[in-house]
Amino acid sequence: MVEIVLNGKKQDVRVGETVEQLIQQLGFDARWLLAELNGVPLERVQFSSIILSPGDRLELVRPVAGG
Repeated sequence: MVEIVLNGKKQDVRVGETVEQLIQQLGFDARWLLAELNGVPLERVQFSSIILSPGDRLELVRPVAGG
């Protein structure tokens, strides 16, 4: 296991786990999420190829319309 920071909280993930795998494990649908890794916005097509590393800071948010 490696430790990352997910939305400001420590989170253990498996070694070699991708952003996409973590999203699935958390029960979210990647189609409705925005992600930022270490301050850099990610495109959804990158979710399956980016492997999380110890100390990574991942922000996952679901945009909501409204005013």
